[in-house]
Amino acid sequence: MYRWGDDRGFATLLGAFAIATIAAVAVAMLYVGGAVVARHRAQSAADLAALAAAQQHVLAAPEPCRAAEEIAQEQRVGARIERCAADGIDVVLTVAVPVRLGPFGVRDALASARAGPVD
Repeated sequence: MYRWGDDRGFATLLGAFAIATIAAVAVAMLYVGGAVVARHRAQSAADLAALAAAQQHVLAAPEPCRAAEEIAQEQRVGARIERCAADGIDVVLTVAVPVRLGPFGVRDALASARAGPVD
């Protein structure tokens, strides 16, 4: 006969909930960490690609964004140029790096950069 006052098995149940909570937090931290790493990779690729495009733009190359695409691909992080445009003597671009977020699917980590000659 079961009585409400009986607390046998409570520690096992509490331990199971604690382990499940710790596991859920660890998995969430892994996904957040992956997103942060992808964002840093995107920013690095954007900075380097903007510098390459700005150099070509200053040298009056016909397609400075082509150099940005090549540098972004050389990063080997899956970076792709979302937007690249000359703004006066500067080059402004946006880079996307895909990041897998498990049940949330594959999303893009975006980063923007601007480069050009210094006055």
